[in-house]
Amino acid sequence: MAFKKNDKFSVLLNNISANLKESSNFFADYKLKNISDLKIFSEKMKEFESKGDTFVHEVIKELNDAFITPIEREDILHLAMSMDDVLDGLEATAALFEMYSITQADDFMQQFVSSIQGSVVEIDAAVALLSNKKLPQIREHAIKIKDYESKCDNVLRSSIKNLFNIEKDPIRIIQYKEIYENLEDIADYCQTVANTLETIIMKNA
Repeated sequence: MAFKKNDKFSVLLNNISANLKESSNFFADYKLKNISDLKIFSEKMKEFESKGDTFVHEVIKELNDAFITPIEREDILHLAMSMDDVLDGLEATAALFEMYSITQADDFMQQFVSSIQGSVVEIDAAVALLSNKKLPQIREHAIKIKDYESKCDNVLRSSIKNLFNIEKDPIRIIQYKEIYENLEDIADYCQTVANTLETIIMKNA
């Protein structure tokens, strides 16, 4: 079984991935100049996160009401929830920037964000293919997401090594280390989306 054209689950999953893509682009492109920008940044990410939660609740409601689903219920739910985890991670990181008054993302943070943004583009493309029943083509997007996650593993090691070498302020070390680790967690959440997509391919192709 697979999604029919304009299937309600297909529409909802596409809504989640589109909102995730929009939020990751905003996260990557927003220019922080001063402390007041941090509040705007954090609040806008919270809006994206709340919108994502609404879509996930709609998925759960539709799953409860549906007699038959196009693919297994748990796979639809897991895909929705794993995409939502990515958005939750971005929102939580934006909140950390505001809490710690960090207005300047360093090179390591930019590398993380670039890889996360790339992963989200792949997620969005894969969800569109799922809706169009082009399951075998999803795999190449899942592989790219895993490549991005692997890059983020390397960035985490380099960033923490560099942090302990150059930073003398222990508070700053704690703050930056937490942000680096949060960003790497988001890459892991993207990989969970890729794993879920691969499970769906395996069961339905």
